[in-house]
Amino acid sequence: MNRDKMIERFLRYVAIDSMADDTATGCPSTKKQWDMARLLEKELNELGMQQVKTDEFGFVTAVLSANTDKKGPVVGFMAHYDTIPGFSGTDIKPRIIENYNGGDIYLGDASGLTTEVSRFPALKKYKGCDLIVTDGTTVLGADDKAGIAEIMAACEYFIENPEIPHCEIRVAFTPDEEIGTGIGHFDVAGWGCDFAYTIDGGEEGGLAYETFNAAKVAIKVTGVSVHPGWAKNTMINAVKVFGLILSMLPEAECPEHTEGYEGFYHLSQVQGSVELVTANMILRDHDRDKLEHKKAVVLAIADFINTKYGQKLVEMTITDQYQNMYEVLKDKQEIVDAAKTVMQKLGMTPVVEPVRGGTDGAQITFKGCPTPNLFTGGLNAHGPHELAVIQSMEKAAWVIIELGKHFAQ
Repeated sequence: MNRDKMIERFLRYVAIDSMADDTATGCPSTKKQWDMARLLEKELNELGMQQVKTDEFGFVTAVLSANTDKKGPVVGFMAHYDTIPGFSGTDIKPRIIENYNGGDIYLGDASGLTTEVSRFPALKKYKGCDLIVTDGTTVLGADDKAGIAEIMAACEYFIENPEIPHCEIRVAFTPDEEIGTGIGHFDVAGWGCDFAYTIDGGEEGGLAYETFNAAKVAIKVTGVSVHPGWAKNTMINAVKVFGLILSMLPEAECPEHTEGYEGFYHLSQVQGSVELVTANMILRDHDRDKLEHKKAVVLAIADFINTKYGQKLVEMTITDQYQNMYEVLKDKQEIVDAAKTVMQKLGMTPVVEPVRGGTDGAQITFKGCPTPNLFTGGLNAHGPHELAVIQSMEKAAWVIIELGKHFAQ
């Protein structure tokens, strides 16, 4: 596996702004995601992959036929090419730190930010490794362009070493994963995989087959705006009413106070004035019954406030987003066990943890393609402290290669 070419690809991919837009309609949600899709289609063709195509929704797929007579499964590898909305993906300036010394990382004068070990203690494990960091003004895009580069490197390895047996491999590079709206447009049956792996995790060794159950809440608070000098017994300040909603949410059940299997309520966006406040909240829990309880809580808060004011000031619209893929994968443990086996073969200790979020795999698992999630070697996603560990990226590519070989037997 050519490590240098993998890193060259990764740096080329992160230079392309492919940020998603959670306020837009259509798929992809931004025209600039097409720049990434077209590049990936071109590179897959140049690599020698078969049946390369990009569909009307921006899904890029390709096939690497099996090179053995043994009847094996068709295995998919998937990664998304969009980046998180709200954090700039424009003019990314990655920097490689060779032989990282284990200390704090000053990102640069453009931002003045420092990635501190005290705040990001996982860095301690990577002393002596080579890191790719940002200048502190953008995300890096390791989530999930690292996964794309790793899949590309694995496919290139098999193409350049035709004597090494591998199963049929199908790849998919997807838009709008970060806003959860892309994968619903994907032709899972047409992709034709018996099962797949998303290459969309974090630290080295990560293996996940549990996700949250997820719902989003659209909140609307309608107030009455009048001149504050004549407001007595007339004004209803929507901002203050919204503050009451926040005060009634369980304080300990927010992302910054939860971990592991603990769910949360997360206010992700708010805007407004005296007359109107709109907000978005997400609800997450690995336990379906606990998610249903969270939905009941927010609806009860709305009912309480509307009763208190004697009119309908608060509207809550709840939409389910995805389910915990464990409900399917608990009966498909041979897929998970295969990933554990190859990691151990490569000298890694698998770290099996629930995903505290979602992946494209969560949705396609329920569409007939069981899909656990594997690590990429990226850390601190969704912000300017995002980085990638080159040695971990290399190991992620080898995991893909070994899985291709494993399922050829």
